[in-house]
Amino acid sequence: MNPRLNKFKKKNLVYSAGLCVLLLFLSALIPSLRTPLVDIFKLPLNLLNFTRQEIAGIIFYHQHMAQNEELRRENNSLRQKLITLNEIYRENERLNKILSLKQKSSYRAVAAKVIGRAADAWSSVIIIDKGSYHGIKRGFVAINYLGLVGRVIETTLSTSKIMLINDPNLSVSAIIERSRQEGLVSGTLGAYLMMKYLPKEADVKISDVIVTSGLTSAYPKGSLIGTVVDIGEEFLGLSHYCLIEPAVNLSSIEEVLIIIP
Repeated sequence: MNPRLNKFKKKNLVYSAGLCVLLLFLSALIPSLRTPLVDIFKLPLNLLNFTRQEIAGIIFYHQHMAQNEELRRENNSLRQKLITLNEIYRENERLNKILSLKQKSSYRAVAAKVIGRAADAWSSVIIIDKGSYHGIKRGFVAINYLGLVGRVIETTLSTSKIMLINDPNLSVSAIIERSRQEGLVSGTLGAYLMMKYLPKEADVKISDVIVTSGLTSAYPKGSLIGTVVDIGEEFLGLSHYCLIEPAVNLSSIEEVLIIIP
């Protein structure tokens, strides 16, 4: 910095300070000068106070923003942990039900997890993480704690494909639990199954429970299939059919039990 400029600035600062002291001294001696002098000093003091408040506000805002960001990160972390714990709890609950069903069953059974689904739109197939190495073969039946799921159609050493009961290529002999009327349940690729070949005089009602009859090989007798939601007439009115809502939510299966005959 230029020494002369620095010296000039210091001299001006001394003069300014001396002037302020002089004005304050005069205001103390002459009361009539106090009001004008107060007005003169009020503007820079107010400006200084405003600047101080603004700086404090900016500092507080950034501190508050940083605290909010930290709280948001902690909240997201806690939410993720809660979601994970809920998933673990639900999985344990389902596995306990599967285990309980396995223990109560008179058949040997293998528990398995669903690891995939068929990519096409004209079949209803899931893939599980157990295969021929675990004793699973083509034709074995899959269930869960809610009811009938489907049937094994293909196996590898460590995986198996299961055709679900809503696939049109799968049919199972069934009965109406209340009236013992027999029929054949097939898939529709939709949300419902269809029980066909019911006599015109068949005793069937809405909300009737449909279970496996045991006449189809490998399907255990009495396995829950679903409940009747609609009744109609077949072509030419020679027989009846009914639509069944599956007991198992086939779009969200996560574990199954494969029955080993």
